[in-house]
Amino acid sequence: MSILHTLPSITTKASKRLGRGHGSGKGAHTIGRGTKGHKARKDGQSRDWFEGGQLPLIKRLPMMRGKSRFNVVRPTAEITLSDLQKMKNEVVTLETLKLEKLIAPEFKQAKIIATGSLSRAVTVQGLRVSQAAKELIIKAGGQVQ
Repeated sequence: MSILHTLPSITTKASKRLGRGHGSGKGAHTIGRGTKGHKARKDGQSRDWFEGGQLPLIKRLPMMRGKSRFNVVRPTAEITLSDLQKMKNEVVTLETLKLEKLIAPEFKQAKIIATGSLSRAVTVQGLRVSQAAKELIIKAGGQVQ
């Protein structure tokens, strides 16, 4: 079996030095960039948002119709049982969650999930509740409406 492939390399080949004249081994005045065009120039790199000269997206957006494009889509806020334990109110609604600053005012809906523990009775009104959280709320003496 040959051991030639296991021997270390003792020769190195210098890389071609671009833009250093005729004796550099690669081109002369074009240095491998071709002739003419944006990418042949000194600063010939386009920015990531460049769209080939068409009207950029940031300038097209204000022309789009309607005001719905300004609405922020917010997913459902998740409330844990530990959050309900910290609340002062006995009745839990979307408004009381916003007043206690447990969720941001932009949220339009919330759901209670069974994470943590609840040891006091609370009444949940107008919120979605997971099945496991519902059982734990009722077990603690509360109710879900």
